[in-house]
Amino acid sequence: MSRLRERAGDFGLSEAEYDRCAELLGREPNQLEAALVGAMWSEHCGYKNSRALFSAFPTQAPWVLVGPGENAGLVDIGEGYAVAFKIESHNHPSAVEPVQGAATGVGGILRDIFAMGARPFALLDSLRFGPLKGRSRALLEGVVEGIALYGNAVGVPTVGGEIGVHPCYQDNPLVNVMALGLLRRDQLARGTVGEAGNLVVYVGSRTGRDGLGGAVFASGDLSGDHLTDRPAVQVGDPFLGKLLMEATLAATEQGLVAGVQDMGAAGLTSSVSEMADRAGLGVDLDLDLVPTREEGLSPLELMLSESQERMILVVRPERKEELLALLRHWDLDAAVIGRVAEHRRFRLHFGGKLVCDLPSDLLANAPRYVQEAAESPDVQALRAEEVALPLPDDLAAAWLQLLADPNVASKRPVFERFDHQVMTNTVVLPGEGDAAVLRIRGTQLAIAATTDCVAPWVYLDPRAGAAAAVAEAARNLVCVGAEPLAVTDCLNFGNPYRQEVYYQLREAVLGIAEACRQLGTPVTGGNVSLYNQSGEQAIYPTPTIGMIGVIRDVRARATLSFKRLGQRVGLLGKAEGQLGGSLYARAVHGREFGAPPPLDWDLERRLQGCLLELIRSGSVRTAHDLSEGGLAVALSEMAAASQLGCRLELEGDGQRADALLFGESHGAALIAVDPGEAEAVQRSCRAWELPLRWLGEVEGSAIRIGTGSWQVNLPVETLQAQLEAPFREALG
Repeated sequence: MSRLRERAGDFGLSEAEYDRCAELLGREPNQLEAALVGAMWSEHCGYKNSRALFSAFPTQAPWVLVGPGENAGLVDIGEGYAVAFKIESHNHPSAVEPVQGAATGVGGILRDIFAMGARPFALLDSLRFGPLKGRSRALLEGVVEGIALYGNAVGVPTVGGEIGVHPCYQDNPLVNVMALGLLRRDQLARGTVGEAGNLVVYVGSRTGRDGLGGAVFASGDLSGDHLTDRPAVQVGDPFLGKLLMEATLAATEQGLVAGVQDMGAAGLTSSVSEMADRAGLGVDLDLDLVPTREEGLSPLELMLSESQERMILVVRPERKEELLALLRHWDLDAAVIGRVAEHRRFRLHFGGKLVCDLPSDLLANAPRYVQEAAESPDVQALRAEEVALPLPDDLAAAWLQLLADPNVASKRPVFERFDHQVMTNTVVLPGEGDAAVLRIRGTQLAIAATTDCVAPWVYLDPRAGAAAAVAEAARNLVCVGAEPLAVTDCLNFGNPYRQEVYYQLREAVLGIAEACRQLGTPVTGGNVSLYNQSGEQAIYPTPTIGMIGVIRDVRARATLSFKRLGQRVGLLGKAEGQLGGSLYARAVHGREFGAPPPLDWDLERRLQGCLLELIRSGSVRTAHDLSEGGLAVALSEMAAASQLGCRLELEGDGQRADALLFGESHGAALIAVDPGEAEAVQRSCRAWELPLRWLGEVEGSAIRIGTGSWQVNLPVETLQAQLEAPFREALG
């Protein structure tokens, strides 16, 4: 056994992977080559334990212009415009250094968007923490500061997202960031080297030693002592990021570049090798020409540094001087560091010597593994368990307890830290609707975006829970008047070499795939974040769904607030009121059991089709879907948003009061309409064969709700105070 093979683990390779690399090379790799292969074959870059599953995803539709495999997905929204969008994770770095971890997560996803030639115009963040005290509270504060630090400074609004809280995230918080960008269809840029003879241009921050080993760091369990992981955390510079964005977009608009790629995980290695592989070509890089901010960097450090705010631009020789002049105009460091070649090799030169000579496709195509999968017997038992929850003595107290749970509590204290109106395109602000809405200037178009995942549902049934995340994301878009278009996903799981974790991953992918086929929302790309665990404690499987939709006339949109006194409140669809798997069972009774609410795809499609028609026609301007916390939470959010109450009468049908109020369902949404629109709503529901039940009217300043045998009366002021308290307190 060679000494280098014995050290395979130092490079992130197993001995079998080292042997495979040597076999493909026809020789043993040198130390630099082994390190580069280890980084590119890491889970973070190579998706080796997940890519084999992705064939299940539907990825094509007439409106999908770019699907998986590029820097971001791209969909046609009409009138010559397209939207680029993607979601990424920065979980491990944020656990170690939350401010910079979150900030550089924002910076990285923005670079993925403008690498497509799209101007970023919105950010959403999906976050998960342990109970909001001690370390988790500090992590929340740091992550919120980091998102604000970067997004506010670079001038891209943070318009939505979600925050989940559960003990499983105590040591492994999740920081997922979604970004959207706008471009004219003819301005699309690609992550390719183009053709032989083109020049490789490095632009942006000078290379340092920060972020070294980040790809391998993100592809393993967190160490017990997080301080040992600090060298793998990058440091962001949003002001330089802004200059880099403007320069890259200008270069794309002026036709100066043949290819664009962000330098993200694995730095120069991933960006250039992936570009070369997409073109089926090779590159020669001279590492002595790489701009550095400190002396003595080795080839390994130069190639694997993850210093932030860096891009690779590929230019034809005759346009080189124009491009360099443009970059100087933006006061950016830039250097020609290499040339594209026919030889299909990834060759690195340093100090006048050839120090690395690998096939381009060896780096960019990691091995693919299918692991043994088996569901945890403990989870099987939980899902099958039937628990007779005691009926609360005080329904009002249980209602308020539910509102104080951080999973449904208002995120207003968080969003207040973010600039969500920069660019002045945000027409539905955070908390005003089930999804964010942004206008497209010069048109009647608008884009809606949301992120969703109820991780406890996925834990109890990975396939059904992941499908539910897609269904809820689509309902959220429809509730603001948007037609769902496509999905980007961020698959957050534990160690895939554990059979129960791989089972969760496989089943969640199949659930997402089925839901996307049922709803016609293809998957255009995303991210996988595995090894989110410490020791034996893994996070709950959290496949975050980012979804976008289009509103053809921005004036035809809805929000969740009651609009005026006297409106009629109606329930569209069916609210089954399931208590198993519910937030009520967890938050009020401390029990996790049962299965997620069942999905009826035919009902789901009819609900979404009818509601979209009603909003487009102008009959409905208030809509809110039922999800975690059921009817009580949805009504509380509607009342708090408008400072108006309602008087509602429920049909008991022998159902428990807590099931009617707090039970959870799919395929249901609340609406509020002016009395004159009630007949139009009824006609549409009959045409769609969709159940409709009028519950009562908007009146007063309290929610009064009940049946003939019980009543709850809660002032809106009390509901709002309870909703806002958890995060107001957590953020001081």
